[in-house]
Amino acid sequence: MEPLRICLWSGPRNVSTALMYSFAQRADTRVVDEPLYAHYLRVSGADHPGREEVLRAMETDGETVVREVVLGPCDRPVLFMKQMAHHLVELDREFLEHTVNVLLIRDPADMLRSLVNQLPRPRLRDTGMAVQHELLEQLRSLGQDPPVIEAREILLDPPGVLAQLCERLGIEFDEAMLRWTAGARSEDGVWAPHWYHNVHRSSGFAPYREKTEPVPQHLEPLLARCRPHYDELFRGALRAGVVTEVQSSVRVRG
Repeated sequence: MEPLRICLWSGPRNVSTALMYSFAQRADTRVVDEPLYAHYLRVSGADHPGREEVLRAMETDGETVVREVVLGPCDRPVLFMKQMAHHLVELDREFLEHTVNVLLIRDPADMLRSLVNQLPRPRLRDTGMAVQHELLEQLRSLGQDPPVIEAREILLDPPGVLAQLCERLGIEFDEAMLRWTAGARSEDGVWAPHWYHNVHRSSGFAPYREKTEPVPQHLEPLLARCRPHYDELFRGALRAGVVTEVQSSVRVRG
């Protein structure tokens, strides 16, 4: 049978790796970590940590990746692909008609406070937010209604938001998605040493903690550019505290 091909279109520093680890706990799911990363680095020329290692380790032609990985064979009923929205450069997006697409966003102030540790002077393209907004409109024009997940909301209520997401995807919520073993996973990209320090110390979704430190002053113009895209995306995001029928039964058992 054709697998359910889920593309999670995220920006950086958006708990996307934790969500990948969450889906990796499902017995019916195979996960893939950012298969288009090397394509993006080659085409964009972006100077990311570990750039040369990524280019050596991965397929750099995006069309080949789409054909062989995104739409290629899978040995399980569900294929979950953690993707970065800004990796969609110089690619025919026709394949989006054959994938189930999810958007993962984060308040840009929180995202930029974290991103600056890896990219001291990020640009709008590095945040993925403009592409995510564009993707939302494009997917709707294709007749899709992509779920939008917000990082804060999932940290406030992991079982509730995951249950809503699974319902939208047409798969059963699995409580195993709430916990994983701390440390690296075999599916991690070779860039993990540069980006995954926090998730490797985790064994589940960390409780949400509001950030109080200011956004670095040199990033305030970028924050202003990100904000309208985020606000439009957040308008339809899944929210914490919404109890589905499945989630209600989970809480009763708990």
